[in-house]
Amino acid sequence: MTGGEQLIISGVGGQGILFVTRILAETAIRTGMPVMTSETHGMAQRGGVVISHLKAGEFSSPLVRPGRADGLLAMKEENIALHRHFLRPGGWIVANASRVPAGLEGHPVHVIDADALALEIGSPQAVNLILLGFALARLTDAGLFCSTSQVIATIEHRLGEKGALRAASLKALRLGMERAEA
Repeated sequence: MTGGEQLIISGVGGQGILFVTRILAETAIRTGMPVMTSETHGMAQRGGVVISHLKAGEFSSPLVRPGRADGLLAMKEENIALHRHFLRPGGWIVANASRVPAGLEGHPVHVIDADALALEIGSPQAVNLILLGFALARLTDAGLFCSTSQVIATIEHRLGEKGALRAASLKALRLGMERAEA
């Protein structure tokens, strides 16, 4: 990665968009990278659209301009259409979807049914970390600014005193990683 990485993370309220953004931002900080984030909330209640902008590297503004994002992490398939205009040509998409949506030519698209997996493990709120684990494992060659081991270290540090939450979070992250490699 040269010059930094610009990401859009989108979904709806209650899906842990801000938690994933904070984990990625803390990972960047822990590895010595400058980072900026900005969030836009739709309705201030569960279910409203939430979009997070994350820039890791040397940038002067926290907002990702349309046509500049390296990647889109979409917690809901519907959010791809809402936010793909942020992607640069060739920018990747990792989405919580059961199949690759039509009309995304020119973008590498990786999908996982994170909703179904979260329900399988009895943790519907784990969609965000399943998707993040999937993205980390699937995009190793595409150049995410951080590695899986760095994100695991950040989660362990951030949730160190919260044993059950830490264990559940790491389980969800690893499940996404395993499915990416399958």
